[in-house]
Amino acid sequence: MTLAPDDVRAPGTLATRLSAPEPGWVARADIVVVGSGIAGLTTALKARRAGTVLLVTKTVLDAGSTRWAQGGIAAALGPEDTPEQHLTDTLVAGAGLCDEEAVRVLVTEGPALVRELIDIGANFDLDNAGDLALTREGGHLRRRIAHAGGDATGAEIERALICAVRATPGVEIIEHALVLDLLKSADGHACGVTLHVIGEGRRDGVGAALGRAVVLATGGLGQVFASTTNPPVATGDGVALALRAGAEVTDMEFVQFHPTVLWLGPGAAGQQPLISEAVRGEGAVLVDVEGNRFMLGQHPLAELAPRYVVAQAIVRQLRLTGADHVLLDARSIPDFATRFPTITASCRAHGIDPLTQPIPVAPGAHHASGGVRTDLVGRTNVPGLFACGEAACTGVHGANRLASNSLLEGLVFAARIGAELARELPPPREPADVDEAAALLPASAQIAVQSAMTTGAGVLRSGESLRAAAAALAAVRPDESASCVETWEATNLHTVASALVAGASLRAETRGCHWREDHPEPADAWVGHVVTTMNSAGTLSSAFQPVAGR
Repeated sequence: MTLAPDDVRAPGTLATRLSAPEPGWVARADIVVVGSGIAGLTTALKARRAGTVLLVTKTVLDAGSTRWAQGGIAAALGPEDTPEQHLTDTLVAGAGLCDEEAVRVLVTEGPALVRELIDIGANFDLDNAGDLALTREGGHLRRRIAHAGGDATGAEIERALICAVRATPGVEIIEHALVLDLLKSADGHACGVTLHVIGEGRRDGVGAALGRAVVLATGGLGQVFASTTNPPVATGDGVALALRAGAEVTDMEFVQFHPTVLWLGPGAAGQQPLISEAVRGEGAVLVDVEGNRFMLGQHPLAELAPRYVVAQAIVRQLRLTGADHVLLDARSIPDFATRFPTITASCRAHGIDPLTQPIPVAPGAHHASGGVRTDLVGRTNVPGLFACGEAACTGVHGANRLASNSLLEGLVFAARIGAELARELPPPREPADVDEAAALLPASAQIAVQSAMTTGAGVLRSGESLRAAAAALAAVRPDESASCVETWEATNLHTVASALVAGASLRAETRGCHWREDHPEPADAWVGHVVTTMNSAGTLSSAFQPVAGR
């Protein structure tokens, strides 16, 4: 089944290229990697075996989502755990849509790669016996979450990887570089990107980074919503670029809303502090504003149910009580401030002492399970273009990501891309002339996009709300705004929001973190994936592809 271009849910014509000045400088390497989280940094290290690497990143190396990951990285590292058990938990959390082969790759190759992180200097927390200290999070039946600094795992992994990349000859780094569009050769092969650099000297302004292969590791798209745990740089740049370049994106409707984001009051917007699922793993419980513990009876794992179960239960409880938040009671956790120093500091900065007070929380946009469609070695349908990390859809998350599998996914599939490039690096190509019409939305479009998406495509959706969101997105039109970071980001956000709404409109069921009020149950007919593409005229088309054999 296909979503027709003229359907009310379609967002209208989108920009097929970002309006920007012609490149004023050129940089060359064998491989261009865009992004510097765990996926981009790992790709840079592993791809170095294939040739020289140019690593470009939007602001500074450690500004992406990886550094904000609190809970940890999941892998079967404990003596009683096995990859098979990790596989089972991941498949259950994914609500019937995980690619089992991709999950098997994740859980079998993950443990050795986590140990490689330790080898390059990542300092994970240890127990009294000197072994890795492992905790539990939602959906895991074993303690398999390795953590660092209590609740600063991402920051420690990022630190270790940055040190390793900086010490690796043949890797050049360009910071403050916003990627714009993919460059393709006359035969349609990816051979570089255009980007805008805020710098000094010969690499300032718009330039071109040319390579024999391009790897997108640009992170998520949380800024399409008014409230998110994602940093300001998470504007979906890589997914938007891929769509404009002809790549397939899939499962965009599956955006995970983390159940426990620190509630800062009505109207709070932008990046919100996360209260890690590991807090519930250590014994914290959820209660409503009247003190009732509402997760009991909702799921056998109660507060440690998969995230979408907990987030949806919170929304139901908010409807029941009329409140705008619930409470996470962590007062029973011994040495809370030592185990969770980052969360303690964040709460206290907002006037809450988690040692003596329940923490006010509400769901917030957290992770995109969908993204640029890839195979098991990171290849997209555009020759020479690879993707990994949150920008990619490898198939491991299905309809809902299992807690702490995101860092592992970035690590495992980045390593696989590096191995694939070392096995076969495409020959050099030169970019062809581009004749597509370019366009930009005004910077103010970001607010319009966030309002439409938060109201119409948030935790709870319906056909009516999604039609309203699509209409609001279609009403945002290009103008004569000057090329700048704000207009480029607004245009990217509008593109990925439009793809998300198209996918969510088409999937007429509730599954995982896609909750349709008008279709409240999962349906066997929808066991498959919504694949979205953009044609040369800038029109999105979404089609449902059933899982093979159904």
